[in-house]
Amino acid sequence: MVLLQSGVSTTLLIGTIGMMLLTIALIVFIIFHQRRVIRYQLKMQEMEGEQQKLLLRASIKSQEEERQRIAADLHDDAGPLLATARLYLSENLVNQDKASQLQSIFSAKQIIDETIQLIRNISHSLMPPTLKNFGLESCVNDFFQKINGSGSLNANSKFHDYKLRLRPEKELTVFRVVQELINNILKHSNASFIHLTQHNGEENMLIRIHHDGRGLNHEDYIRLAKSNVGLGLKNIQSRLKVIHADILYEEDTSQSFFKITLDIPKDIDEK
Repeated sequence: MVLLQSGVSTTLLIGTIGMMLLTIALIVFIIFHQRRVIRYQLKMQEMEGEQQKLLLRASIKSQEEERQRIAADLHDDAGPLLATARLYLSENLVNQDKASQLQSIFSAKQIIDETIQLIRNISHSLMPPTLKNFGLESCVNDFFQKINGSGSLNANSKFHDYKLRLRPEKELTVFRVVQELINNILKHSNASFIHLTQHNGEENMLIRIHHDGRGLNHEDYIRLAKSNVGLGLKNIQSRLKVIHADILYEEDTSQSFFKITLDIPKDIDEK
């Protein structure tokens, strides 16, 4: 009986020690696992921080290049035109005969008209008048008609149920992204067709671009957007981030064309 009780006590002691060791091992495992999770989260935050810096630098560089382009256009084109018009309207004008005066005034007017048109073109490059007056659908359709009119490839766009417009600044961002995507296709893909379609959902709007040239899958897009050579893709990424939109690059299962999808969330007043 004593031996039996002793055996039971030993078994309980061993079981208790085993449970304690198992509990300690579990606690240690949880602690180390939490540390791994924290290290992983910190690493991800660091990577996201670096990506944010890349996007910010790309956005700043894009804006700076735009400012430099506008400054160059004004300096190189508008400046000489206005200086020339000033020559026609100098103080010597009063010493000329009437016919010469009229000719000088006419020439100066032509130059001033040309300058006005130049400034108007610069303004249109910042905010296309079709976009401002008629919206994203008309502006995209007009853009595709011009591409199709070149005769070099088949380009068409189709909007479905775009009655309630996005906010003007969001329309401009979406249009600039579409422009950048189409320019990339024209420059790099050697496509024979580009088709764009738009569809409305309750919470979002989808824009899909199909083409049959050389294209990217999403892994290629992410890799290039993180590299030093993907400035255009970084610009697209930074623009989409402003409007909280997503982009997806895909190759069709038939491997006959590529597809780019823009998923654009709607604000409350756009639903």
